[in-house]
Amino acid sequence: MTRCYLAFAAFAAGLGLFSAQPIERCWGSWAAIGYAAAAVMTSVARHRERTTTAVDPIPNRVGQAMAAAALAIALACATIAPLAWQAWAGLPGGAGEGPLSVLVQAASRLLRHGTPYLPAAGLSHVLAYDPYEPLMTVFGLPAAAGLPGWAGDPRLWLTVAGSAGFFLAFAITGAGGRRALRDTAFALASPVISLQVTTGGTDVPVIALLCVSLALGSRRPAGAAVTTGMACALKATAWPAVLVIAAVLAASRTAALARRFALITLLTAMAAMAACAPAALRDPGSVLRNAVLFPLGLSRHRTPAASPLPGHLLATAGPAARSAGFALLAAAALAFAWWLAARPPRDGSAAAARLAVCLAAVFALAPASRWGYFAYPLALTGWRVLKGRDRTGAYSSERTVLTPSESWSASPGTTAPLASCPEFSPASVAAAAVAAWSADTSLTAPRDRGDRTTTGRPGRR
Repeated sequence: MTRCYLAFAAFAAGLGLFSAQPIERCWGSWAAIGYAAAAVMTSVARHRERTTTAVDPIPNRVGQAMAAAALAIALACATIAPLAWQAWAGLPGGAGEGPLSVLVQAASRLLRHGTPYLPAAGLSHVLAYDPYEPLMTVFGLPAAAGLPGWAGDPRLWLTVAGSAGFFLAFAITGAGGRRALRDTAFALASPVISLQVTTGGTDVPVIALLCVSLALGSRRPAGAAVTTGMACALKATAWPAVLVIAAVLAASRTAALARRFALITLLTAMAAMAACAPAALRDPGSVLRNAVLFPLGLSRHRTPAASPLPGHLLATAGPAARSAGFALLAAAALAFAWWLAARPPRDGSAAAARLAVCLAAVFALAPASRWGYFAYPLALTGWRVLKGRDRTGAYSSERTVLTPSESWSASPGTTAPLASCPEFSPASVAAAAVAAWSADTSLTAPRDRGDRTTTGRPGRR
């Protein structure tokens, strides 16, 4: 954890020093201080944990408290303090500029006309376009309805929805309430999410819903389908998850279940879009111009999403280079589909890795893309790491030696068949366990060790 905080601090310090955006400099200054303090505190807590002897009956509560305090400081400095500083200093990036302004304007049009999209005659400048799916407009409704200040800021509701989604994703994977809350706080404190929150990014709830869908996976395909459909109704960047989760279901369950998942996802997305923009059904051309052509850089006004990535460089080098860029993007999509068919993922961790690779390739080859879009693969990788850590649990130098009866009860699917057979009564099973345990201890256990059921490090009694 100390290394993570040090890496976070280095990134935040570099962004605070060299960024040309006031919001990013503000975030980098606050976040670098918080990450550095968290790194020092976790290092001290780790040293304290190492120096505590294994036979010490007193738990290392001071180290645990320091680790929790480090996380709180990182969250406060990386997320809460930059937002409060923006509200106090009036830095650009409130509900009047950029993506947040687009959300508020789209929500106002939705309340007046039943659609967030302007027709071709009204698309006179870049901010007139709405590149999002209709469900994203919900986050601009509080400001459009008249709520003043931060109560109507879409950034607040995007953060609340994303936080709830991350907590649900961690809770589904088996982490307890405390662990899920701690992992959610760490996700919000990380630069991947906190920078999105501070700069007014709209990707936080989409990323959270993708994590929930991957967590549900083959456990609850219907729930995963509904969640994925809602993510697709928010932003088009969620559509590759449909193929990945369908491949998981086809590999781990059945192909019919995978097809049913894809159908439910499509119906959910279409229903959510129709409910949020009923009038858009009468003018599909406006939806195409706003939500498809504009993000791809094919509209009359070019999207401001431009970074020195291969897809953007090809798109701006001439018609032939642009065609080559689209050919590379199509080839990458076909190669990814072949990869899914040839080596399909079988669980949520493998699916998260595949989806991260797919999105990274799409963002690198897209004609109009930002560096901020790489928050998707980074966040999915982070969720995969945290989920694996929760499932593995804490390492212990002591290993427990199970008795035969405990081994039977610990093996899923073994106790029930024994109990269901008429020749295996509970009394006979208990007698067999006692006999096996007696034979095992008489043959293998040294006489001077007694009935000890745990073994420690070599050479230690």
